[in-house]
Amino acid sequence: MKPAAGAVRYLKEADPILGRAIESVGPYRLKRQPNQFGALVEAILYQQLALNAAATIARRFRRLYANPGRLPRPEELRRTPARKLRAAGISRQKIGYLRDLARKAASGRLRLGRFRGMSDEEVIANLIQVKGIGRWTAEMFLLFSLGRPDVLPLDDLGLRYAVKQAYRLRTLPSATKMERIAAPWRPYRSAATWYLWKFRRLPERSRG
Repeated sequence: MKPAAGAVRYLKEADPILGRAIESVGPYRLKRQPNQFGALVEAILYQQLALNAAATIARRFRRLYANPGRLPRPEELRRTPARKLRAAGISRQKIGYLRDLARKAASGRLRLGRFRGMSDEEVIANLIQVKGIGRWTAEMFLLFSLGRPDVLPLDDLGLRYAVKQAYRLRTLPSATKMERIAAPWRPYRSAATWYLWKFRRLPERSRG
């Protein structure tokens, strides 16, 4: 997904430090997950796990369904026996989260399909009623599923480390300091966040 026309140019002009990070990273490429229910299922599966371990569990989970590689619909997930989910490597706690997600999606309490007409905060408020989904997970959904342009996940540790590195801070920035640094990025804080995530992963010699 590309940012709004002129967003990258706007960010470079608004914040020269961020501009150098953007130059180091290169083109903006954020891959969206259009399946809203599937995006939330995967968000729960990946919570508090190393990336490789989570990816393995996600692959096993997908194989439980008739069309391997496809994420289930809410009713399919509700009908999946707990023993099969456990055999895929999913913890009992996460099974409870997935069940609650499927139940609220099937009942309509989770407003899937209607999020596009809602504000970011309205979407977050609707999502965090699901067990296991907090504000950070909801913000990742705004970014990677809905493609909202102005998301700033203040609780994201990777973003805080990236800001510390890019702005050469002595300590990790507080939420207040993050908001102050990010103020010039509006209304494109999602693109700025993506660039800083990527900047942090660059070898030190490649950082501008």
